[in-house]
Amino acid sequence: MVLHSHQLTCAGIAFALCLHHLISAIEVPLDLPQPPTITKQSVKDYIVDPRDNIFIECEAKGNPVPTFSWTRNGKFFNVAKDPKVSMRRRSGTLVIDFHGGGRPDDYEGEYQCFARNDFGTALSNKIHLQVSRSPLWPKEKVDVIEVDEGAPLSLQCNPPPGLPPPVIFWMSSSMEPIHQDKRVSQGQNGDLYFSNVMLQDAQTDYSCNARFHFTHTIQQKNPFTLKVKTKKPHNETSLRNHTDMYSARGVTETTPSFMYPYGTSSSQMVLRGVDLLLECIASGVPAPDIMWYKKGGELPAGKTKLENFNKALRISNVSEEDSGEYFCLASNKMGSIRHTISVRVKAAPYWLDEPQNLILAPGEDGRLVCRANGNPKPSIQWLVNGEPIEGAPPNPSREVAGDTIVFRDTQIGSSAVYQCNASNEHGYLLANAFVSVLDVPPRILAPRNQLIKVIQYNRTRLDCPFFGSPIPTLRWFKNGQGNMLDGGNYKAHENGSLEMSMARKEDQGIYTCVATNILGKVEAQVRLEVKDPTRIVRGPEDQVVKRGSMPRLHCRVKHDPTLKLTVTWLKDDAPLYIGNRMKKEDDGLTIYGVAEKDQGDYTCVASTELDKDSAKAYLTVLATPANRLRELPKERPDRPRDLELSDLAERSVKLTWIPGDDNNSPITDYIVQFEEDRFQPGTWHNHSRYPGNVNSAVLSLSPYVNYQFRVIAVNDVGSSLPSTPSERYQTSGARPEINPTGVQGAGTQKNNMEITWTPLNATQAYGPNLRYIVRWRRRDPRGSWYNETVKAPRHVVWNTPIYVPYEIKVQAENDFGRAPEPETYIGYSGEDYPKAAPTDVRIRVLNSTAIALTWTRVHLDTIQGQLKEYRAYFWRDSSLLKNLWVSKKRQYVSFPGDRNRGIVSRLFPYSNYKLEMVVTNGRGDGPRSEVKEFPTPEGVPSSPRYLRIRQPNLESINLEWDHPEHPNGVLTGYSLRYQASTTTCLSSPVNGSKTGRTLVETFSPNQTRFTVQRTDPISRYRFFLRARTQVGDGEAIVEESPALLNEASTWLPPPTTELTPAATTATTTTTATPTTETPPPTEIPTTEIPTTITTTTTTAASTVASTTTTAERAAAATTKQELATNGSSIWDIRAWANSNWANITWSHNYSAGTDFVVKYITSNKTEKSIPVKAQTPSSVQLANLTPGMVYKLWVFPIWSSPSEHSYITFTTSSAYTKNHVDIATQGWFIGLMCAIALLVLILLIVCFIKRSRGGKYPVRDNKDEHLNPEDKNVEDGSFDYRYAPCDEDNKPLPNSQTSLDGTIKQQESDDSLVDYGEGGEGQFNEDGSFIGQYTVKKDKEETEGNESSEATSPVNAIYSLA
Repeated sequence: MVLHSHQLTCAGIAFALCLHHLISAIEVPLDLPQPPTITKQSVKDYIVDPRDNIFIECEAKGNPVPTFSWTRNGKFFNVAKDPKVSMRRRSGTLVIDFHGGGRPDDYEGEYQCFARNDFGTALSNKIHLQVSRSPLWPKEKVDVIEVDEGAPLSLQCNPPPGLPPPVIFWMSSSMEPIHQDKRVSQGQNGDLYFSNVMLQDAQTDYSCNARFHFTHTIQQKNPFTLKVKTKKPHNETSLRNHTDMYSARGVTETTPSFMYPYGTSSSQMVLRGVDLLLECIASGVPAPDIMWYKKGGELPAGKTKLENFNKALRISNVSEEDSGEYFCLASNKMGSIRHTISVRVKAAPYWLDEPQNLILAPGEDGRLVCRANGNPKPSIQWLVNGEPIEGAPPNPSREVAGDTIVFRDTQIGSSAVYQCNASNEHGYLLANAFVSVLDVPPRILAPRNQLIKVIQYNRTRLDCPFFGSPIPTLRWFKNGQGNMLDGGNYKAHENGSLEMSMARKEDQGIYTCVATNILGKVEAQVRLEVKDPTRIVRGPEDQVVKRGSMPRLHCRVKHDPTLKLTVTWLKDDAPLYIGNRMKKEDDGLTIYGVAEKDQGDYTCVASTELDKDSAKAYLTVLATPANRLRELPKERPDRPRDLELSDLAERSVKLTWIPGDDNNSPITDYIVQFEEDRFQPGTWHNHSRYPGNVNSAVLSLSPYVNYQFRVIAVNDVGSSLPSTPSERYQTSGARPEINPTGVQGAGTQKNNMEITWTPLNATQAYGPNLRYIVRWRRRDPRGSWYNETVKAPRHVVWNTPIYVPYEIKVQAENDFGRAPEPETYIGYSGEDYPKAAPTDVRIRVLNSTAIALTWTRVHLDTIQGQLKEYRAYFWRDSSLLKNLWVSKKRQYVSFPGDRNRGIVSRLFPYSNYKLEMVVTNGRGDGPRSEVKEFPTPEGVPSSPRYLRIRQPNLESINLEWDHPEHPNGVLTGYSLRYQASTTTCLSSPVNGSKTGRTLVETFSPNQTRFTVQRTDPISRYRFFLRARTQVGDGEAIVEESPALLNEASTWLPPPTTELTPAATTATTTTTATPTTETPPPTEIPTTEIPTTITTTTTTAASTVASTTTTAERAAAATTKQELATNGSSIWDIRAWANSNWANITWSHNYSAGTDFVVKYITSNKTEKSIPVKAQTPSSVQLANLTPGMVYKLWVFPIWSSPSEHSYITFTTSSAYTKNHVDIATQGWFIGLMCAIALLVLILLIVCFIKRSRGGKYPVRDNKDEHLNPEDKNVEDGSFDYRYAPCDEDNKPLPNSQTSLDGTIKQQESDDSLVDYGEGGEGQFNEDGSFIGQYTVKKDKEETEGNESSEATSPVNAIYSLA
C-alpha cells in the first residue's frame, strides 16, 4: 500500500501565492476620490494578425471614472474622425474594425493612452503596433549540387523576412522530415549543415520550410538535389561488416574545422534577462564532438542546457555575471579545434525601486522614489500628469532630487499622478504612481466575522485588509486578551495579515484586528477553527485473487467530524465506475465476481474541503476459478476467547486473545472495549480498534483506573458477541494532566455570575477525590483573586455588580496534586434591563411599504449588559380608507448591534402607523421611547378578491368581481384585458392556440360587473382584471372562460395543484384570500401567468364544497389517492360533467395492464360501478346521469377496494335549452313592451285633455320671465309622462305640487310643471291653458339620488324587470 497525503492549504506553491498578497501595496477603496490607475494595457511590441480586427487595450480605474484619449506617433489621435476606429464604453480600449474594408498597414505606429479625471492623468506604455507579415518565398532556380563524399556542405535556407520571424524546418519533397544527428543538423539561422557528406545523403532531396505564426501557413522553398561523387560503389553489406565506414568508402579522414561561426573567435552581445544561445558547428571526418567551456570558471550552474547534439549552449535568464569568454572545442580522432566567443551582457532598464502610490493625510510628508539600473546606466525623467515636471506649475510642497520627489506639508488638492521614465539605448520603463491627499478614518475592507478553517500543523494566514489616511496602525489580539500578537508562532504583516507558521489546536479562537489612526479606530473579528487532518488509517493492500472471487479493498478514514468527507476510488489513476458488480461502503470497496478486466491499481482518495489523503494498492486477478467454498453460507464470527494481560506497566498493558471461527467471512477488525468500576461501573467504552489479522495489542492506559477489557470480532456480516472479560488491572494514581474545558461565566440574575465547565471523565481524573479549584476576579490586573473548591461542575458567585467582566480559572485537583496552571477565561456577571430609551426618533417615508428610521443611541452605561439590538415596535393603527378594519397586532424589527439607523419594511400602504423604540440586552427590553405616528402613502392594490365568469348563452359572457382585499389607497377604477383564442391543441386550451387581438376596458371604482359580447360561439377568452389607484395598476387576477360542450371531447384541462386526501374541502380560485393580514405587493407584475381551473377536494370529515359551474357544464374536480402498500398510487382524478354525462380521467403509476373500477354514488345513495380495461390515457365516460345531482366518485384497481377518504365530488348541471338566450332580445317580448307603452301613452293623453278642460294650471307670477338657457329639453319638445297627474280627486292645492306617493310638497323652486323641466319656463294663456311644449326630464344622477319614491315610467319599469 502506498500512501499519499495532500494538504490543500497555503503551502508550497500555494503559499508562495499567499506571500504575494502579504507584500502587495495598500490600495485606496474605489468609493473614495482618487487619481486614475492604469489596470490593463497592451504589450509594448504589439504584433497583430492582419485578418482580424485590431484591439489596443487600455483600461483604468479611479474616482471619478477616468476619461481616455490617445496619441499616435506623438500626436493627438482623434478617434471620432475615423469611422473604422471606436473606443469601448467606460474603457480606453481602441477597436479598429476592418469588416468594411481598409488596410491594417495604415494603422501601424506608436500609440499611447491617457486616462484622466479631476485628480490627475495616468499614462500607458508606448505601444508599438506592427502588422504581421508572411511574404512569399522569392522564386529561384536551384541547380543540382555536386559534392565529393566526405566533404562538408551547408544548404542555405534564407527565408523571407516575416514578422514575427518564421519557424524553420527541413523536409523532403515527399514531406518526410530530414533525419538529424551530430553529422547532419540544422543551425539557428535555418541552414542545414553536413559535417561530411555520405553517399546515402543523395537518396532524398532537401526542402526548407517556413511556418508563419499568425497566418498558420507553411511556405516551401524549391528542393535541393544532391549528387554525391564517390570513389567506390555503394555496397550495404560491406559497410555493415566493416569496422571503419569511412575507410571502407575510401573517404579521407580529416581534422575538424568550423563551419559556423567562422575563424577562431567572435563576439556576441545579449540583454539581461533573456536567453543566450551560443552555437558551434564543425566539419570533419568522422563528425566531430562538441564540448563547451568558460574561461576562468565553470559554466553557470542551473542555467545551462546543451541543445542540437551539443552544438548549441543555451544560458537562461542571463545576468551580468554571465559575461565573459566561452569557447567550444570540436574534436575527433584526427585532432581538435576551438572557437572563443566573447559575451557582453547589456541591460535594458530594470527596477530597483519602482515608485508606489503615495497616500498622505493633510500636513504629512512623503516621498516617491524611482531607482532603476541598466547597462548603460538609464536616465531618469519625472512627469506629472503626463507632462514633464519641469514645465508643471510650481508646487512649494514638492522638491525633485534626481530619482526622488520629496513632499512636505501636503494639503488637500495636491493629488496628482507622477510618471517616472527610466530609459537607455536598449529600452525604457514607465511607471505611474499617484499622490493622493486624503483625510479618512480607518476602515476594514474585509467582510466582518470571517471564518477561517485550517488543518492542524499547517501554515495559515488571517487577512484583515484595511485603509485610512493617515495610514492606520494595525494590531492583532486573540480572544479579547490585551497582548498584541507578533512574534513566535505569529508574524504580523504591514498589509494587515497575521501569519501563523503552524496552526495548533490551542490557536483556535476569535482573533480581533484593530486599525487605529488619529481620526478613529475600527476593528473586525476573524474566527479560526483548527481541524484534524484527514488520514487513511487502513488503506487497500496488494492482493492476488482468483477470478470469480469477492475481494475487498479497505479504506478506513479518520477525519475531522465537522468537515464533510468524500471518498472516491480510482482505477489506474482514472475515476472508477461503480457498476452493479461493485459495492462502495464507508470503509472499503467490494468487487463481486472479480474478472480479469478488474486487475489494476486501485486508489482510495479521502478528501474534505481542506485536505485529502490517498492510498494505492494493486489487484492481481488469476484466471483459475475460485474455490467452491466461497458459496458456503456466511455468518458473524464467533467471539474471541482466552483474553490474557501481560507486560504490565504504569501506562500500558499488552492484551492477547485467541480469535474465534470467522464462519466463512474473514475477520476484518477487532474492537477492544474497557469498563471501570468507579465512575460508571457496568458501562463499556470503546478503547481502540485493530486489523483482523492480529491477535494482540499494546493498550495505552490512564492513571487510577481499575480496567477490565473485552474484545469483539467484526467481519462483513456483522459483529460477534463480546468475549468474556479479562481480569482487572488497577493503574496507580497521578495528578491530573488536563484542566476542565468549556469554562464559561454568565449571570442568571442581575447580581450573580454562574461559572460552569465540562468535568473530567473517569480516564482523566487520574486519582481519588477529584475536585475543582474555581478562581475569579474582576478584570483588573490589580484586583484580588477569590477562590472556592467544589466537586460539582458549577459554582455561583453572588453580589456581583451589574455586567462587569471577570477573569475565571478552573483547575482540577485530586489527592495526588493539581493539574497544570489553567487558562484564563473571560465571563460576565448578570445583566439588568436597560435604563434608557432611544431618543430623537425620526421617521422618513421611503415608499408606500417602507420607512427609514434614525435615532440617537443610548449611552453605553445605561445598557447594563451586552447590547444585542435596537427594536422598533410598530402597529397599524388605522387605514386612511374609512370603514376598513385593520389588525392592530404589534410587530417589531430588530437592528442588531450599536447602530443609529435602519429600515422598516413590509408595511401596508395608505395607513396610519404608530411606532416606538427600545434597546435590548441579554435580559430584555429597556423602556420605550415616545410613540411616533406616521402615515404611509398610497400604493398599488392587491388583486380583486374573485372574478366569476358565467356564460348565459352563446353570444355573451358575464363577468362579476369583488373589490380588492387590500385597496392600499383610493380606488380609481378597474382595467380589464382580454383576448379570444381558438383551441388547436388537445392537451392545452390556451398554449398552442390561435389568439385574437387584445381588448382593454376600463371601469369606475364602483362597477363590479361587465358583459362581453362574443365574436363567435367557439372561442375561449382569457381575462386579466386589475384594480387601480392613483399610483398605478395592482396585481392581476386571471381567469379563463369555461369550455363549451363541443370541446369536452377534444381537450383536457391543464394539471392542477395536487391536494392530499386529508386536505379540507376548498374551492381553488385564481387568487387565494389570505387568512392573516399580509403586506400587499409593491410592484405591478409585468407578465400575466394563467391560473389553473377551478378544483374541489373533499374528505370524509368535511362537507362538500360546491364547484363553480357554468350553464353548460360543471368545473372539474380533482383529488389524490393514498399510497398503496406497494408504493403505487392514483392521482389527478378529474370529472368534467354535463347535465346527463361526465368525462372521468386520472393518472397512476401502477404496472401496465392494470384494470380499474370507477364507482360513483348519488346524493340519494344510488350506487353504480363500471370496470375499465387498461388503456392509455386512463378515462371513462359516465352516461345517463341525473341533472343537478351531486355525485361521489372513487377510482381504484380492480383487485383492490376503495379508500373511504379518497373520493371526489362533482355536480351535474341543470337541464336547459341549448340555445337559451336573453328574454330581452326576443321579438315577441319587444312587441309586447311596445303595445304596453302605446296603451300608457293613450291613457296619459286622455288625462291631459280632461285636466285642460276641468281646471287651470298654476303659473309663475312673472309670465314674461325668459326661459332658463339650461333647459334645453323645453326646446327639443321632450316630455316625461311619469309626472302627469290624471286623478281629479288628488288635485294639488293651489300653491303646492302633489308627488306620486300622495305627499304634498311645499312650493319653492318647483311650484309648477315648469320646474319639472329643470327650471325651464313654459308659456300659458290667460286662462291657464298650456302654450307650447315643456319638459320634466330629470338628470339620471338626480333621479337616482332622490330619496322620494317617485315611480319610473311603465316602460322603464318593465325593462327593469327584464
